[in-house]
Amino acid sequence: MPELPEVETIVRGLNNRALNILGARFLGVWTDFKKLIKKPNNFEKFKKDLKGKKIEKVWRRGKNIIFDLKGGISLLVHQKLTGHLLCGKWKKAKGQWRSIERGPLDDPMNRFLHLIFYLDNGKQLALSDLRKFAKIELWETDEFKESREFKSLGPEPLEKYFTFEKFKKVLSKKGKIKQVLMDQNVIVGIGNIYADEILFEAKIHPEKDVLKILEKDLKKIYLTTKNILKKAIKARGTSTSDFRDLEGKKGLFGKSLRVYRKTGQKCPRCSATIRRIKIGGRSAHFCPACQILGD
Repeated sequence: MPELPEVETIVRGLNNRALNILGARFLGVWTDFKKLIKKPNNFEKFKKDLKGKKIEKVWRRGKNIIFDLKGGISLLVHQKLTGHLLCGKWKKAKGQWRSIERGPLDDPMNRFLHLIFYLDNGKQLALSDLRKFAKIELWETDEFKESREFKSLGPEPLEKYFTFEKFKKVLSKKGKIKQVLMDQNVIVGIGNIYADEILFEAKIHPEKDVLKILEKDLKKIYLTTKNILKKAIKARGTSTSDFRDLEGKKGLFGKSLRVYRKTGQKCPRCSATIRRIKIGGRSAHFCPACQILGD
């Protein structure tokens, strides 16, 4: 699933002045899987309500991409497990969508197009989604900001207000640190990839009970969280499987991964063998020598 760095990469791409997405208007929408549209639960109404709406702002909250449109309407895109937005031009040939221009958009992982937005600047925004788990919603902006889903989200880990004191406060709950870091109601944007990498750098076992972590180790987790997320954004995200950026290119942070999906390989710090365990039904990769569980 795209995590904070991948979603931020898409949002920054959408805000790139060269693309002229801001100020563009929606002309129409195509889909071959209407279930992607969760709100309203009617594709024809969704198309009608979106048509002619001007994009005034594109921003991120957690793993959500939000388009604020003129008239107090917001379009929410959650890419979920295998989805990613692309910007380009496509045409259908022999029953398949193909990019008009050769290049990164021809990557096989960019060919699972199930939703295309047509803009009045001649560009198209497409959603490639192998598993078709993505979520598209159209909200009244004020209603969205007051919704339980939005208000329950935890703080943004890269915001200036997210101090160490704030970090300690939100982590003051019982649970295994890997699961707590991935809880979007505690801190937004962190998933499997970055939780593994953060805990490895901080030398904390993923099963360590949060309430048993010493303050000095909490400080390591806090600083490492900010550092790794910033580096991943600079590298335009991680593409270990299906993520691609707005231009269809792979993110480069995969080259910097030290434990995620490295089961059986040598730890880059001590040469012990990296292990994989299940925590709450999710995988966790760690070094048993560097990340000791202890008491």
